[in-house]
Amino acid sequence: MKRKHTLLVALATVATLAGISTPASAQFAKAEDAIKYRQSALFVMAQHFGRVGAMANGKVPYDAKAAEQNADIVAAMAKLPWAGFEAAHEGGKAKPEVWKEQAKFKELAEKMQAETDKLAVAAKTGDLDKLKAAFGPAAASCKACHDDFRSR
Repeated sequence: MKRKHTLLVALATVATLAGISTPASAQFAKAEDAIKYRQSALFVMAQHFGRVGAMANGKVPYDAKAAEQNADIVAAMAKLPWAGFEAAHEGGKAKPEVWKEQAKFKELAEKMQAETDKLAVAAKTGDLDKLKAAFGPAAASCKACHDDFRSR
């Protein structure tokens, strides 16, 4: 019985990993699915970024552990939405320029990922001043993409 359970767990793990290894763009049968995916990833990222920002801006008391946890989530989520911006997945709040200016869009996405990684590193120090110093560039990198590529 134990062997059968172990085999089922192994098969489930392989199936899961096979699904993970499939490019995300291949997972979107409809543009609406891609839009929902990228908006969801960006929404979660924004929620956690707002928590870090509230500490960096003195709106809530600084909590080093919470800052680190939230910054780690921001950095992880910053890597996800881009698969939802493949060709034929236009719409949502994304301007048509996303697909017309792919090089610029990709550059800004990579900059944002780099800045959110720096934010996570700063948060791990437990130093509020370092968090504040990293928060500004991370916020600016988000804003740059919104200014050029997001409809209001």
